[in-house]
Amino acid sequence: MNVPPPSHRICVAPMMEWTDRHCRYFMRLLSQHVYLYSEMVTCGAILHGDAHHALRFHPQEHPLALQLGGSDPADLAACARIAAGFGYDEINLNVGCPSDRVQTGRFGACLMAEPQLVAECVAAMRAAVNVPVTVKSRIGIDAQDSYEQLLHFVATVAAAGCTTFIIHARKAWLHGLSPKQNREVPPLRYDMVHQLKQALPHLEIIINGGITGLDQAAAQLQHVDGVMLGRAAYHNPGLLAAVDKRFHDDTHAMPSQHAVVERLLPYVEEQLAAGTQLHHITRHILGLFQGQRGARAWRRYLSEHSHHPKAGTEVIRAALARVDVVDEDRAPLD
Repeated sequence: MNVPPPSHRICVAPMMEWTDRHCRYFMRLLSQHVYLYSEMVTCGAILHGDAHHALRFHPQEHPLALQLGGSDPADLAACARIAAGFGYDEINLNVGCPSDRVQTGRFGACLMAEPQLVAECVAAMRAAVNVPVTVKSRIGIDAQDSYEQLLHFVATVAAAGCTTFIIHARKAWLHGLSPKQNREVPPLRYDMVHQLKQALPHLEIIINGGITGLDQAAAQLQHVDGVMLGRAAYHNPGLLAAVDKRFHDDTHAMPSQHAVVERLLPYVEEQLAAGTQLHHITRHILGLFQGQRGARAWRRYLSEHSHHPKAGTEVIRAALARVDVVDEDRAPLD
């Protein structure tokens, strides 16, 4: 039996090569309530690779979902069971990624053409774990992009017990567009997702795609249950600092960017002692001071000094000291 997850009201999307464990720990310092998702992890990486390396995370990252890539119900059930053992709060099935590599493995967005198979995958995972099993999809693929087809897909999968759907409000072209183009070229159809929520009010519907700020998120929450932020949250992570007070009635003061950096330093020291290179962490914090004085100096110093093999927290402290320094040849705001 699935248990209710923490609130999905504001989520950060699973983003390959971006939302790794260091990124998620950093984002958790900005918001205690934002719901975090891992990068997509394939069943093969868990069953035939180093599962510990693929699945490890810091306890402070909760609430945290693992996104799985696969299409074999038995394999997905086995991976879900392993992930639940690691302590993930949710298992999410990727039915939205349009890359050629993913299609070759018969998972991702191409599975939207096989709603019954997705339903079987969901049923198998739900039977294996006690945490929620959710699905992230597009509104359609190729010529299969009508509202009726989307409704059929969601209703079929919901019949297998999935109650939470995260829907990127663009369709995916499986051939002819790159993954980057598939995030930008197909038009956004928020209306289809809103209509879906009206038709299936008992389901939790979370909207994704093209939402770049909290005002836009608030507007979407008039129509759906949750909003998933993607690249906007990565490139301008400071916006997450306002999530708790605005969307969760959390009365605690919003953390300042300086305070977040100070709270990050013990984690950095811990990771460096374990063999992590500094730039594996600092690459995720480059956008922290976006739009503020000294933001460019912060980014430049971290980028230029974090790759040294012996670089430590002194690099972050030196970069922080430059945030409030305005060079004569730079505009007051970056």
